[in-house]
Amino acid sequence: MAPSATTTATETAPAPKQLKDPRIAGQYKEFQTYHFSQEAEEGKVAGFEAAKYPHYLPTWDKTLKYPPLEPFEHYDHGKDADTSFPDLLPAGSKATHLTPTIGTEVRGVQLSSLSDAGKDQLARYVAERKVVAFRNQDFKDLSISDALKFGGYFGRHHIHPTSGAPAGHPEIHLVHRGAGDDRSDMYFAGRVSSVAWHSDVSYEQQPPGTTFLYILDTPETGGDTLFSNAVEAYNRLSPLFQERLHGLKATHSGVEQVAVANARGSINRREPVTNVHPIVRTHPTTGEKALYVNPQFTRDIVGLKREESDAILKFLYDHIGFGADFQARVKWEEGTVVVWDNRVTQHSALLDWKNGARRHLARITPQAERPYETPFVN
Repeated sequence: MAPSATTTATETAPAPKQLKDPRIAGQYKEFQTYHFSQEAEEGKVAGFEAAKYPHYLPTWDKTLKYPPLEPFEHYDHGKDADTSFPDLLPAGSKATHLTPTIGTEVRGVQLSSLSDAGKDQLARYVAERKVVAFRNQDFKDLSISDALKFGGYFGRHHIHPTSGAPAGHPEIHLVHRGAGDDRSDMYFAGRVSSVAWHSDVSYEQQPPGTTFLYILDTPETGGDTLFSNAVEAYNRLSPLFQERLHGLKATHSGVEQVAVANARGSINRREPVTNVHPIVRTHPTTGEKALYVNPQFTRDIVGLKREESDAILKFLYDHIGFGADFQARVKWEEGTVVVWDNRVTQHSALLDWKNGARRHLARITPQAERPYETPFVN
């Protein structure tokens, strides 16, 4: 959806200088891994089984380099959806809301078998419910090419600048903690919590919309994912404060993410970027307004002095992060595919299991429109 004459769209900002210490301006996922034990993943370490999906194990190919992303015209298929959802939630399926404002669990539906009408309804339903966990899915057993074909219906695939990917498929972003990995002990030696709220790659000019994450291996318990409803977070604010936020823009940076990867000897597929987005963005299908800042990638509010910017951003981060009455917690189980809308949510993985169990997931991340703002309405 193209911004109208009365909307505020994102802008590209000049990239800041490379940080000497990437911890200075943002602690980006300090527990993210950039290597693993091959023996453990092959089942050659006592006490741990081999990875169930070895063709999904991460690789980091330093020879792969990509040019800057070019703008593209995105169409949100949720606009075409029948909002009674007959092709997504047919008779015999069961949808259970996790909370009133965010999160639904669905059983009796196979995502891989959806028609285009069902996919349109999926985009709309996820935009409304913010995050939906589909159970008993065969998604992980599809070929990677077929999984990507499904995800490509919802937008252009994003190739992450630093994350591990299955060999030959850089469009897949892998979340992987190998069997026997005990580096969480090192992490918690200096930190009290693993919560790291963010919206994925918000530094891109066209960040993701409808996003898919599917489980390959999971601890028996632990490793849940938290989601926060950025629409409800906006709605809870006073009209006066909402109005003050309209027209403000914030800088989102991917520089620190690449700096951390470089410092740990990992890859950089594409030069890092920064972009300026409205603090309040509008969803193209629902028309809902959502707060669009996050502590992982947002750096400052354009035009404000540092202390002013920091005070407003801290309030918004705390409001989104501590708002347990507009959050949902998704527990992973075999065959789960979680679908969420990155435009209207934030999320955080939890590093809370201590038995060295493998946690292995794959994400498909279709990009969406450039964030834009529509005028404030009281």
